[in-house]
Amino acid sequence: MKSRDSGQRSSNGRWVTAACWHNCGGRCLNKALVKDGKVIRQKTDDTHADSPMFPQQRGCARGRAQRRQVLSEDRLKYPLLRKHWQPGGGDKELRGRDEWVRITWDEALDILAGEVKRIKATYGNEAILTWDYASLYYASKMTGGWGGGNEMAQVLSLFGGYTSSSGSTSWGTWRDTGPRIGLGLANGTNDRLDLQNSQLIVMWGANPAWSSPGSATYHYLQAKKAGAKFIFIDPLYSDTAGVLADEWIPIRPGTDHALALAMAHTLLAEDHPSRNPLIDWDFLERCTIGFDSSHMPEGADPKDNFRDYVLGTFDGQPKSPEWATDICGIAPEKIKVLAREIAQTAKTALISSWAPARVNNADSWPQAFMTLGCMTGHIGQPGRMTGISTHRNAANSGPALVMAGDDGMTFSPNPLAHSTINQNELWDAVLTGNYTAGKGEIKNIDIQMIYHSCHSYLNQKPGLMKGIEAHRRVEFVVAQNYVLNPSAQYADLVLPVTTLWERNGLVFNGNREILIWTDHVIEPYHEAKDDVWIAKELAKRLDIDPKQVEPIPPKQQLFNQLSGAKVMKEDGFGYERLLTITPGDMEALEADGQPQQGRITLQELRDTGIYQVARSVNDKYTYIHLQEFREKPNLHPLNTPSGKLEIYCQAVADFVKNCGWTEVSPIPRYNPPREGYEASFANWDDKVKGEFPLQLYSIHVPARAHSCLDNVAELRRAFPQELLMNAADAEVRAIAAGDKVLIRSRHGLVTCPVRITERIMPGVVTLGQGAWVDMDPNSGIDQAGSVNVLIGAIPTGQGHAGFNSCNVQVSKI
Repeated sequence: MKSRDSGQRSSNGRWVTAACWHNCGGRCLNKALVKDGKVIRQKTDDTHADSPMFPQQRGCARGRAQRRQVLSEDRLKYPLLRKHWQPGGGDKELRGRDEWVRITWDEALDILAGEVKRIKATYGNEAILTWDYASLYYASKMTGGWGGGNEMAQVLSLFGGYTSSSGSTSWGTWRDTGPRIGLGLANGTNDRLDLQNSQLIVMWGANPAWSSPGSATYHYLQAKKAGAKFIFIDPLYSDTAGVLADEWIPIRPGTDHALALAMAHTLLAEDHPSRNPLIDWDFLERCTIGFDSSHMPEGADPKDNFRDYVLGTFDGQPKSPEWATDICGIAPEKIKVLAREIAQTAKTALISSWAPARVNNADSWPQAFMTLGCMTGHIGQPGRMTGISTHRNAANSGPALVMAGDDGMTFSPNPLAHSTINQNELWDAVLTGNYTAGKGEIKNIDIQMIYHSCHSYLNQKPGLMKGIEAHRRVEFVVAQNYVLNPSAQYADLVLPVTTLWERNGLVFNGNREILIWTDHVIEPYHEAKDDVWIAKELAKRLDIDPKQVEPIPPKQQLFNQLSGAKVMKEDGFGYERLLTITPGDMEALEADGQPQQGRITLQELRDTGIYQVARSVNDKYTYIHLQEFREKPNLHPLNTPSGKLEIYCQAVADFVKNCGWTEVSPIPRYNPPREGYEASFANWDDKVKGEFPLQLYSIHVPARAHSCLDNVAELRRAFPQELLMNAADAEVRAIAAGDKVLIRSRHGLVTCPVRITERIMPGVVTLGQGAWVDMDPNSGIDQAGSVNVLIGAIPTGQGHAGFNSCNVQVSKI
């Protein structure tokens, strides 16, 4: 692991491992050349020669543009106060368009502490809204997320608590359905080397080249070179499809469930065990529950089984390809051919992203997808898999081969953990004073303070128009950020924070094979402070001991991560220490601990910035998801009531019912999406289109990691925010390439340029998510193409975010 930059220093400066911290899943190696305290340029991984078995961890355009963000002209230099703010809000309608006044840190912290005290005394702790960071903190430990905001939640917890929000965002309905049915959430396929055993790889709504940067697309390319055929099911012929696809099957957004049911119908209709075997009856018998009336859980109605539902035995409607084609837009014969090919190919990988589950009413979609894999038996064997492959596990699932130790930090629980509002009702709750707390339970709430830190909640949640309105209702809004993102733009008080380049450094996992140690790169920008300093200063003003905010100093936290780092043993059983640490190392790190022996020295890791586990064809690290369960389900039961994969899952139905909005069946019956394809018709039976005839869904784009980096001019020029529209839809609207268009939905109005392409299916348009809202104060029209202006916050099912079901109309300006 000798670095080409060994020693790190030269007359040109010093190469420092710099954090690439945004939540894209890539976690690639990023280096900054620092001379005289300034960053001269960047580079990515060149620590070793590149090869399929030992690939370099190369950064994408976003990572390579990190310097442009950290050193951007719009970095916040000092605390800002809205000019017309007064205690109680002042002229609240000016939020988002008022002038800013520079103030000192003492003034800013005194105002912040004073408002927290005043609002608590006047309205109670429930009036303070911020975000519950329990899951984010865990994620930051595992993946090296920014981590800011955890400390502020800690301060507010120690001060009596706060109201938070709930609901799945990126994961869609996989978060709550996946684990309950036994398939899992994010680590549900085999690893990258086993992918090369697959003969057919079906990519369902997945575009890792844009949404899962790093090595994912490269790993899939190795599977293609090994002989795998790739089929992409997606409304868009994506850049990943351009590299890999042998076949593209366009599908309308939110109709994946109907396609899966129709494929299941084909298998049932055409299966003949002797002359045309299409269904793996042995797997269904041993490993699943609920497929047919003979395999139902105790107490369930035998008629409520998946097989009879698909055949239409009791409801009179077979879920045939002919039934599905009107919904999903795929011809009946194509559906049948696809089903046969998946079933008849010995080694098939059914791979989905989270995207098809980001649809209102998609609670049963993970069950339908899983059931297709169960019927064909493509689970738990080499080259055969069914599940999610996305984010940092994209194309390479399995337990981490190397990982950091725990930093030792813990946070006090929120005393008001019960005061949690679903993300789809959050802005309504601020405006109306009530929210759904469960089945038949409506609670009153009076939110008067919104605290933003470590996120862009206003911009990144559905219902952005109501979000702006809500921000103009409350008495106080504060935001911590390093740039004036939308949450900060609509605040009263803005606190400038440092980036990870200006902090102590941290250790984090990227994909399962790497561990990266980032370092301090530059001194803090102007008056920017880190989140912990802000939290401790606020704690002092609230008469809270600052040591309760940060009981372990940052350098000790870093040492804990390093000393606890471990790597999987070469035999694949258990872990051993990664690092040798000497007394001199501890002295240099200014931390307490014990010397230890490991696989490499601490200095080796610091010099290269990365430790990567080398792979080989015959190594002991290959991961086959659910292999032990498939072989011996009775000895290795899943964490479900039946111990099996639950095609009939009462736990899902009960969970959804208890949320209080809609209900679902224990089996994956088709449930039309809210604002999906069917909702684009004024009259479905006569196929008469309504006011919003096009389907809009949102996608990840190369320019941004969610909303991060949208302020980087170079990325905006390279990857402009454009509406993608099919040529046929453009022609009937007299829209030409490059025209500026108006997009309107039931929820808002947006303008942006259009790109005409045959790569998206007719009737469907898409916008990249994350563009910072730029609201025209006179027209009320967003000028930036911010997709959540168009997408409504609609509470259904589990309360997940429905980013991929929205009806719109588009016209030329």
